[in-house]
Amino acid sequence: MIIHDFDNQTEPIISPEHFYGPKKHLVDKCLIIFSKVIHDYMLDTYDCAVIGEIYACNGSINIYAFEHEGERIAFYLSVIGSAGASGCCFVAHWLTGATKFIMFGSCGSLDRDKTYGKFIIPTEVYRGEGASYLYAPASDYLGVKNAERVAKIFGELELPCVSGRVWTTDSMLRETVGLVQRRRSEGCIAVEMELAGVQAVCDFYGLELYNFLESGDVLAESGYEKEGLSGANHNLGKLMIALEIAKRI
Repeated sequence: MIIHDFDNQTEPIISPEHFYGPKKHLVDKCLIIFSKVIHDYMLDTYDCAVIGEIYACNGSINIYAFEHEGERIAFYLSVIGSAGASGCCFVAHWLTGATKFIMFGSCGSLDRDKTYGKFIIPTEVYRGEGASYLYAPASDYLGVKNAERVAKIFGELELPCVSGRVWTTDSMLRETVGLVQRRRSEGCIAVEMELAGVQAVCDFYGLELYNFLESGDVLAESGYEKEGLSGANHNLGKLMIALEIAKRI
């Protein structure tokens, strides 16, 4: 079973060096973006230069760098999902040298009363996916190490937020009534698709991850409500917050 597949006793056979050559050090910080609207806004607003390329047989992802308040910061448009996003994160580290990643995106609310009008700062993440089990010993939940630091920054910025457990799933189409009830009973206030894998990869390789979310859709007792999803996906305010976090870490 995959929960028994964490192996830190033997060496990996494949390394990014096989595909990309020696590790580079071009920047210290990198934004992980999931919204093409935000991504394109950055390309239109900043003087961006390609500093790396994550490639595969189905296409490639450019990694860009831009100047912000005297600091050079990288960013890229990530693959959706735990396995793809965690792989992109480590390859981005290899190609750029970045060790501090700021990841922000949308999520589904599991508790409207707690999340309405607030950003969400995950403190622990339920591992309802596969990638994290290859980078961390088996457990139901994984701690989000920099949650307190992110919460402190939100306090400094006087932004509304709530901290709590979230759930990473590999398939939003399998967020069943039973699973939603189970995660709620464990204290999860939101569900998303990347954090468990990316956090596990960052922990394994000694990288720092700073994550926050904005809820859009709601998984309510009365059914699914998706009206706020587009706004949460593409809210440019999240980019401004991410840049403030980058300045403070």
